[in-house]
Amino acid sequence: MMNHTTFNFTSKDELKIFARAWISQTQDPKGLLYLVHGLGEHTGRYDDLAESLNQSGYHLLGFDLRGHGLSEGPRGHTPDYDLMLDDIDTFIEGSQEKFGFGPPKFLYGHSLGGNLVLNYGLQQRQQFTGVIATSPLLKTAFDPPKAKLFVAKFLSQIMPKLSLSSGLETQALSRDQAIVEAYENDPYVHDKVSAKLGHEMLERGKYVLEHAVEWQQPLLLMHGTADRICSTPASQEFARAAGDNVDLVLWEDNYHELHNDIEKEKVINEMIHWLDQHI
Repeated sequence: MMNHTTFNFTSKDELKIFARAWISQTQDPKGLLYLVHGLGEHTGRYDDLAESLNQSGYHLLGFDLRGHGLSEGPRGHTPDYDLMLDDIDTFIEGSQEKFGFGPPKFLYGHSLGGNLVLNYGLQQRQQFTGVIATSPLLKTAFDPPKAKLFVAKFLSQIMPKLSLSSGLETQALSRDQAIVEAYENDPYVHDKVSAKLGHEMLERGKYVLEHAVEWQQPLLLMHGTADRICSTPASQEFARAAGDNVDLVLWEDNYHELHNDIEKEKVINEMIHWLDQHI
């Protein structure tokens, strides 16, 4: 039971940003999740998750990051990382004006989106009933060559818009081959990341780990132990440092997209159970 609608808002630097709302049609909705998706993808890939959340009484609202999906901007680029955090602010404000939903409100980010919501929470821009991060990009699951990191840092300063291939291993997204094929054939998915964003997202991942002890909001942190894209040990490191505010759930043998892997029903049920406990 859901009602899907789309809308647009304008970023602080005048980009047209595309957004979706999946509105629960249950008699007594429980709450609202704001979604921040991962690098190279878009909100249209979250229909199945939205349906499960809607059936359980939760609205899901999300926007295509700048340079992604149906939003404007050079593919995979941001002039400044903080502009992406500003976009979350503007999205929430616009959503409130359009729909007027009250609390409880949750912030949910996956992969790069996980990186963003953890940075957003550490800046204490807003207080939420809780935050959810799945497979957050705090470190990569592999060690990039130091020479490549040096070049990326250098290029981010002199040629910030330079577009590079993200090198994403699509087979590492999910053990469900249908998900992988759909991703590879999706016209709104891209493998681009600019020198600026590539450097900044890794630096902001380091920042999250270095400041984990400052985390204050209830957080559900979930990661697959077989994630070959984003580091599972980094999520464990964050959870240890952040302490009692964090509920860490590791999914044995699961790949990067927990909500799209073959145990997705269990993962989504865990998410809904946690939400129910915090409203």
